[in-house]
Amino acid sequence: MHYVYIFKKRNNEEIYIGCTNNLKRRSREHNVHGMKWDLIYYQAYKARKDAYLREERLKYYGQALGQLKRRIKNSLV
Repeated sequence: MHYVYIFKKRNNEEIYIGCTNNLKRRSREHNVHGMKWDLIYYQAYKARKDAYLREERLKYYGQALGQLKRRIKNSLV
């Protein structure tokens, strides 16, 4: 499995979008040196190319990221 994920820094609104085949390892890597990140969203894909395509859309096309942020916000309410 390959994952597209979004981490949010605990002390501000900074987000990080990435792609990995090991979500637990990547989470540990983000939480080193006193920096605390929370996993707020992930999507699983069977094919690596599909995951990287989704990551690219989220990073470089504002509309895709905006839609996802609205979905996440609505699900937390």
